[in-house]
Amino acid sequence: MVQPTTVAQGWPDDEPIPLDPATAPLPAYGAGALGDLLPTLVAGQGVPGFDARIAELTPADRNCVFLIDGLGWEQIKAHPDEAPYLTSLLAGSRGGTGQPLTAGFPATTATSLASVGTGLHPGAHGLPGYTVRNPETGELMNQLRWKPWTAPRVWQPYPTVFQLAHEAGVHTAQVSSPIFQDTPLTKIALSGGTFHGRLSGEERMDFAAEQLAVGDRSLVYTYYSELDGAGHRFGIDSDAWRGQLMFVDRLVQRLAEQLPPHAALYVTADHGMVDIPFDEDHRIDFDEDWELRAGVALLGGEGRARHVYAVPGAEADVLTCWREVIGDRFWVAGRDEAIALGWFGEQVDERVYGRIGDVVAAAQDDLAITASVNEPNESAMVGMHGSMTPAEQLVPLLEVRS
Repeated sequence: MVQPTTVAQGWPDDEPIPLDPATAPLPAYGAGALGDLLPTLVAGQGVPGFDARIAELTPADRNCVFLIDGLGWEQIKAHPDEAPYLTSLLAGSRGGTGQPLTAGFPATTATSLASVGTGLHPGAHGLPGYTVRNPETGELMNQLRWKPWTAPRVWQPYPTVFQLAHEAGVHTAQVSSPIFQDTPLTKIALSGGTFHGRLSGEERMDFAAEQLAVGDRSLVYTYYSELDGAGHRFGIDSDAWRGQLMFVDRLVQRLAEQLPPHAALYVTADHGMVDIPFDEDHRIDFDEDWELRAGVALLGGEGRARHVYAVPGAEADVLTCWREVIGDRFWVAGRDEAIALGWFGEQVDERVYGRIGDVVAAAQDDLAITASVNEPNESAMVGMHGSMTPAEQLVPLLEVRS
């Protein structure tokens, strides 16, 4: 295995010293990351083959996971007035420790939902970014929108925790927007038991509570995406985002007040978010930057967590260039170094290796590498996420028990 390097060694004295990739705050894989949640819950329900990885959690016969897209731990703490109910649950997060979970790297929806649903970390389930290269075709694959089409079970072959729990006799259900029912991401990450489409947030809360009561052992998942959408479009410092947070706060309380006996509700998220100002100090346009483009065949990932695929033979030069240009504000590592450091978890499957960039860059500062020509919609976003900073990585594990 390639050993991490100290990038400051031999660096010119008159240039900013690049960040050491080994100093990036690693997700708590195996003990406190999103991929550890469902295995812990179903282990407590007696589903064979699973261990309780998050030691602080107490088993319950009926478990409900409510995942709110974009609800970072730091964002809850910063908005007690808009989220009084969520704030009241902070001290009891993660089994009463008052601590968050980590999302995993990158902190982005496709990666995190796959981690939640499979109980695996990114290097194993194989969704290690927003867009990654498909080694079989050489094309960028958008793992959230599933474009271009790729056979789902080839891309992610492992069973979900929901499937294994259902086979073990646990009543298993997903309650979400109908638009997600037949998506490839749902099938490879969240399938198992029965999917129930409900349009409004209130309907989802009510039906999730009903489903939780159906079995003596139940595992129910429900999801809300609109908070994330408001953050991307308007930023987390906007009235629109705060309004969504107020609504989310009421949804959580509505569900908590309907829990059947012997039930535990866990409120978590797939990532947090940071606002990136629209100026040259905070946004570097890859499509207009000749230095960053040099030797690059494909740019994957997203603004704050980039997978960079080099022209064959240019890998070392691209790594050096990216460290010179942005290395004082991004953790920049070569593929083997990022894997050796555990950025994608302890296990990286062979089929996943080539999906990871030749160079991987994760933002430390409030900075993004945009691509105005090739990624116009993503480049227009106010709120972004993906990296390993606390604002993006830390997510709640708020708990209500009946």
